[in-house]
Amino acid sequence: MDLAAEKFAALSVEEQGDRVVVLLNRPEVRNAIDQQMVDELHIVCAALEQNPRILIIAGVDGVFASGADIGQLRERRRDDALQGINSTVFARIAKLPLPVIAAVDGYCLGGGAELAYAADFRIGTPDVKIGNPETGLGILAAAGASWRLKELVGEPVAKQILLAGKILNAEEALAVNLITGIHAAGDLLGAAHSLADRIARQDPLAVRITKSVFHAPAEAHPLIDQLAQGILFESQAKFDRMQAFLDRNAERKASSSDTADGK
Repeated sequence: MDLAAEKFAALSVEEQGDRVVVLLNRPEVRNAIDQQMVDELHIVCAALEQNPRILIIAGVDGVFASGADIGQLRERRRDDALQGINSTVFARIAKLPLPVIAAVDGYCLGGGAELAYAADFRIGTPDVKIGNPETGLGILAAAGASWRLKELVGEPVAKQILLAGKILNAEEALAVNLITGIHAAGDLLGAAHSLADRIARQDPLAVRITKSVFHAPAEAHPLIDQLAQGILFESQAKFDRMQAFLDRNAERKASSSDTADGK
């Protein structure tokens, strides 16, 4: 699938070699997530499932996503809820083969927060406001927050957010590791790319398999770890990278020996 050939309206999509950058692009409604954005995120997911690359997700105009589109949400009924419109695409994003980085600025609420929770990494700006105000609207956070958030920040904080409507600022989110770094707004995408660069320096197959093993259910361990390691032990990258490590160590030792001998 060629993303460059696709026409996006709710997203801005840029392919950069080993990564894809997606900007949520509905500034007139603070990047609220509507059906079109969901459909376009599915297109991006299909491309990354076919050709795995790192995904960076951010918003435009100083906002990540203010939530789901309330106008559309107001009209949805039981059958719409049972379709899992947002939860399905967020689960797909969470299961992408290579890591997903959410670069969060400003409002990251409701469905926008649940999209960020589905990422493997979250970094933010000092203006971050992240949380789930769904119960104040007479619904629940049903696109992942009701179970992902507890895994991310622990039960006490998750209940503050989900049951009491607490919105975390950047420092509060950092303190509970909901985000792992705070950067000036102008540096946010650069920081996301720096993190992507670090990931890209690892062996892609090892990263991909490690992500799958990390998210495997508890009962799958340790067997899944052993099977995964068996696959990696046979990969050419393992031999090449380990040999390069040994060669560098040998060179350092030789250099140290020459220095000690006064050469």
